[in-house]
Amino acid sequence: MIDKQSGIPIYIQIQNDIKQKIEEGYWQVGTAIPAERQLAEMFNVSRMTVRQAIQGLVDDGVLQRRVGAGTFISERKLTERLEAVTSFTNLMIQEGKTPSTRVVAFGIKPASLQETEALQLPPNSNVMKVERVRYGDKVPILYETVAIPEIVAEQLTREDIMNSLYEAIVTKLGQSIGEAEQVMEAALISEKIAPYLEVKIGTPVMKLRQITKLSDGRPFEFTRSQYVGSRFQFVAKIN
Repeated sequence: MIDKQSGIPIYIQIQNDIKQKIEEGYWQVGTAIPAERQLAEMFNVSRMTVRQAIQGLVDDGVLQRRVGAGTFISERKLTERLEAVTSFTNLMIQEGKTPSTRVVAFGIKPASLQETEALQLPPNSNVMKVERVRYGDKVPILYETVAIPEIVAEQLTREDIMNSLYEAIVTKLGQSIGEAEQVMEAALISEKIAPYLEVKIGTPVMKLRQITKLSDGRPFEFTRSQYVGSRFQFVAKIN
């Protein structure tokens, strides 16, 4: 049920309801969800609000759009773990490139169900959410959405979060960076993200979802990124 008085954005409530239906088996993996018009009637909201909720789930990889067929619940995919955990800033410096960032959105927002689970937060928690484009030598490499627990974000300045979060965690919080859990999948860039990365709609991208932890095992960052396939490559070391 949608509670318009709860203070939680309606589109997030819709996303959480859809995820719950998937988890409970009400909607099966691989099957189509109802059309936007039906969902709007079901939740008693506008189609624009439903569209916003659906796009967020598509960006998260929970749903998948198929041209001419509808929107489907994504199949679970195989995962590949990469070995090193490093910041984008340091990675660009190592490659001899000048890193820079363009902030698209920044602020404290209610955590979605996915963010709550990834960051192991209590229900109804807030996160600092940052959407930004990352550049190497002024060429857009990736678009990322970063969610940080409010209790961590409030100890840092905006500049800390915008520049090198990992460096700020080490120097200001006195914490070392631990391991990361990563999920990668190939996809086509969305209409929303394409202009930011200066590519055509439908360009192949690599989506990466990463949960980064402190050395004591506490997650402090949940990142969803889209990398331009022609401008970036991942290398995994296999023993």
